[in-house]
Amino acid sequence: MLIRNKKSSDISEFEVTDESVYLNRRQFMKVTGGAVLGAGTIGNVSAALQSGNTLSPPPSLAPALKNIIETPYGLDEKVSPFDVASSYNNFYEFGYGKSDPKERASSLQTTPWTITVEGEAEKTGVFNLEDIIKDSMLEERIYRLRCVEAWSMVIPWVGVSLGEVLKRFQPTSKAKYVYFETLYDPKQMPGQNGGNIKWPYREGLRIDEAMNPLALLAVGMYGSVLPNQNGAPVRLVLPWKYGFKSIKSIVKIRFVETMPETTWSALAPSEYGFYANVNPNVDHPRWTQSQERRLPSGVLFPNVVKTQMFNGYEEEVGSMYSGMDLTRFY
Repeated sequence: MLIRNKKSSDISEFEVTDESVYLNRRQFMKVTGGAVLGAGTIGNVSAALQSGNTLSPPPSLAPALKNIIETPYGLDEKVSPFDVASSYNNFYEFGYGKSDPKERASSLQTTPWTITVEGEAEKTGVFNLEDIIKDSMLEERIYRLRCVEAWSMVIPWVGVSLGEVLKRFQPTSKAKYVYFETLYDPKQMPGQNGGNIKWPYREGLRIDEAMNPLALLAVGMYGSVLPNQNGAPVRLVLPWKYGFKSIKSIVKIRFVETMPETTWSALAPSEYGFYANVNPNVDHPRWTQSQERRLPSGVLFPNVVKTQMFNGYEEEVGSMYSGMDLTRFY
């Protein structure tokens, strides 16, 4: 029997989006008595219980996706419908409209996929994605996703601990930050053929943030492979930060000594800081951050909830920012 104390990051029943497609795993266990599940895993049950994510995983990921480890993250939470999470996103490489990524991302070829690792580390080079994650069991973690635009979702991600992956490259004592870069290929990503953004998309973390247990290197969602529009084949998920920090379609990881330039903090530094921690007390210059619209949300009956400090994960991450002026370092 799994007994756990409720953390401050756990969502109360009244806060979460009503489920539509994806069934709560605990509810399913009650119905089936757990007979179809292997010990300690959810198998591919979550994929079978939702209709819509019919993408075929690449052969290198298929076996792992059949044996996803169940984790304590978000076990009591309901999640947003798959069709909402996969059709309402920001992925400007495919356009600036919320539906553009789903409509245009089919052009992205995600296999084979390599990631270049460089900088202040003992092990660098070009690695196949499957080789990077092969020594880790895939986990499912249900996290809140809070966009800086003041909308949010609850999504079951599938991936591996970012920190455990980064440790394998043996970063040196000079590695104070980790830099990430998205694929740059305007033929596959038509949104890169213009606009004000300096491509490729760039993001970065302090090394302790990257090593935090909450940081996830995601290769799937809703029990199956990531849809292209959600950042396939590999992206970050940093649930205590605004969504734009969770960089998609990663092709480069660099360990560096100084704070790297990131896309949005370079484009509009007065609006988007390097840290981008969810903070209801620091408003965006053009809107409040004290509340958010939890999707799905109707016009007549909007599902509005209060935004929590660090998106509700203060217990897990707050100590990393002790003594910092979070108004200045936003």
